[in-house]
Amino acid sequence: MTSLGNPAVRLLAARSLRSHRKAWAAVFAAVAVTTALLGALALAAGSAGLGHARVERYAAAAVVVAGDQEVRWTTKPWGGEPTTETAGLTERVRVPSAAVDVVRAVPGVRAAVPDHTFVVREQGADGSPDRRVYTGRSWEAARLAPYRLVEGREPRTADEVVTGGGAGARAGVAAGVRVGDVVAGRKVVGLADGPAALYVTAAEARKLAGHAGAADAVGVLARPGVPVDALHARVRAALDRAGLKDTASGLPLRALTGDGRGGAEHLAAPPARMELLRLLAAVSGTLVLVAVLVLASLVAQALQQRAAERELLLSVGATPRQIRAAAGREVTRVAGLAALLGAVAAVPVFLGLWSALRGRTGVVPEGLELPVPPWLFAAVLVAAGVVVGITRLVALSATRKPGRPGKGRVRKVVGIVLLLLGAGSAGAAGVQGGEAAAAAAGAATVTLVAGCAVLGPWIAGAAMKVLDRPFRRLGGAPGRLTAAGAGAHSRRLGAALVPVVLVTSFALVQLSAGTTMERAADAQARAATTADLSLSGTTAERVRKLPGVDTATDVLRSTVVLARTEAGAPRLDRLPVLGVDAAGLAGTLDPGVVAGDLAGLARPGTVAVGAAMADSLDAKPGSTVELRLGDGVRKRLRVVAVYERSLALGEFLLPKAELAPHMSDPYPARVLAATEGGSSASPVTPEQVTLPGAELNGIVSAAIVSAIGGLTLLSVLSTLTLIGAGRRGEHRLLGQVGASAGQLRRMLGLEAGFLTVTGLIVGAVVGALPLTAFAWALTGGLPYLPPEQAALIAGTVVVTVVAGVFLPSRRQRA
Repeated sequence: MTSLGNPAVRLLAARSLRSHRKAWAAVFAAVAVTTALLGALALAAGSAGLGHARVERYAAAAVVVAGDQEVRWTTKPWGGEPTTETAGLTERVRVPSAAVDVVRAVPGVRAAVPDHTFVVREQGADGSPDRRVYTGRSWEAARLAPYRLVEGREPRTADEVVTGGGAGARAGVAAGVRVGDVVAGRKVVGLADGPAALYVTAAEARKLAGHAGAADAVGVLARPGVPVDALHARVRAALDRAGLKDTASGLPLRALTGDGRGGAEHLAAPPARMELLRLLAAVSGTLVLVAVLVLASLVAQALQQRAAERELLLSVGATPRQIRAAAGREVTRVAGLAALLGAVAAVPVFLGLWSALRGRTGVVPEGLELPVPPWLFAAVLVAAGVVVGITRLVALSATRKPGRPGKGRVRKVVGIVLLLLGAGSAGAAGVQGGEAAAAAAGAATVTLVAGCAVLGPWIAGAAMKVLDRPFRRLGGAPGRLTAAGAGAHSRRLGAALVPVVLVTSFALVQLSAGTTMERAADAQARAATTADLSLSGTTAERVRKLPGVDTATDVLRSTVVLARTEAGAPRLDRLPVLGVDAAGLAGTLDPGVVAGDLAGLARPGTVAVGAAMADSLDAKPGSTVELRLGDGVRKRLRVVAVYERSLALGEFLLPKAELAPHMSDPYPARVLAATEGGSSASPVTPEQVTLPGAELNGIVSAAIVSAIGGLTLLSVLSTLTLIGAGRRGEHRLLGQVGASAGQLRRMLGLEAGFLTVTGLIVGAVVGALPLTAFAWALTGGLPYLPPEQAALIAGTVVVTVVAGVFLPSRRQRA
């Protein structure tokens, strides 16, 4: 018998595990850290998957009728079935007012309350920014929370208001507020509980919302005893019979219950949750690939050091299958215990990350809830099982055909193919843009590193051939020993080299990609922002009345969705855009026009396009592009100009008048102004676009990438320590034939220098190839890494390699 239940297999595994505890320590540490990281990612992904927008304003409503806050696009990929892609919308999709009467007639409905919201700004002094911003709505809609009066009475006329608990007013006083660009004095007649808000009469709310014939949502209050599920089914059926569509994209209205009601309140929360899920999925894939490379190197090295032992077992009658089974059982024991330890450590790692995110104001989009139910922590056990499975697979691969190493022809072919695939991915990154270029560059890096891992012995051998003569001539006896050892053990040298290449290329790509984009975007933003003044909480119309102001433009911020195909599959990109006044651009904002004229933005139905996007869409002045605006409305816009500073200003510039009607709050994010003297007392912050939720993704990405970087550094230290532990007999033999302790230290120093220099050079080449293609595609220039960060990478690698090379020898002497 040769199964795991065979007593011979159990005996071999148990004896080997006791004899090689120190050799398995490196594998134990790598498995534990990998499990901790993967477990934390699993918890984060589970929490994000369960995430939802917080239900506040509609907490008392059994059902909320709202517009569909997603845009969908279906195409048929090459040779496949039709595929649908979805993207979240960040602007309000409204409900026709006719829905109110339809819902009121549904059996079991106690009341159907339309919700008309508008943005309220407390009035500042003449020309000065407004002080605070909060939501306004009808007092009738307050019952959907419900919010109740704590003082005074409800509003009865257009100039009467009730303020929410956080609005800071007192009953019986006048409040100066701004809705849009209209200032009005309001008499506070009551105070309500709940958050800061301004409540007016239903008629005044409809007027101030400015969307005749439409409401933000309709809250449905149920009669006593009516189950939510039954009421939802009746409301859904009534809406379908009426054939009502939303006022933007014309899609059927949605009837929301439970946590889904929060999506009608906090529009930015669901898209941010989906972006976070995509980020976690991408990082998890990277972690798994890195873990495979790290564990494969460590397990192979741990087993390779026992080649003589395996040969002896074969010679006394053990079968190859028994040896593989024993090695698999041994690895499973080590990995199982390490994975359990890592699973326990994953919990505080995850809780620390989530606590840090919640503790930073403005990072998590308003209203986004990321729950962590107790049963979710079982996900760490799944992660532990995955890591144990990966370790077992790499162990089986490392022990196949024991005692028959072969000539390595297949390994060479596989390595060369991986390098060619990596180079091809890098080339693909050079001809694409945006997320596609970043994904291709990441795939190229991982594939190239995998190719280097497969070809490690040959790369090490080639590098040693270059350094062989200098080592022998200039290094004296230690140099000759180093060269002889490298020539005799190229496989061992390659195993030591792979983690150094991995950590160098990984750190280079992760750091340089971000700094390259930031540097190019900052440079474009500084060149594009030519204004002398930048103001927030006001409008260009008010600023133009200030003395000394020559011209001014409002800058509106929103998003659009661009639909296109990639390899035949549908793709929806949500992109940040700016809305501007064409007449106020001179002296305030210079996008760097390369074709056409921005003056054309004075006409409706027009757009200016970034140069990279124009190339990918084959757009030029006079052609048309189709965009879905922030509320899902599909628009065909005529291109009037192409500009080059799209990293700072986004891929599209729209007229303010075109963008504003499709925004929940069409108030300028800020105003850029040019003065008559052309000077400013303080520098103007450059204009630069960012996607909603970008800071959340950036922090999560930075934390996880740092952790993966730590794993790769651990792999360097563990691999070198493991190799050093396996060379104790070799070092003792050298000492017995006359080598002094100083000569051995110099030999180790030369080996450390060889590994450091070769690893940094190969890692830099591996990382530079996809990075250059990525940087050229997105910035038209070369990648950039600040000198201090480059020194940090090199210094960290040097310290880690030196520690990994010298620690085993120190323990041996001790």
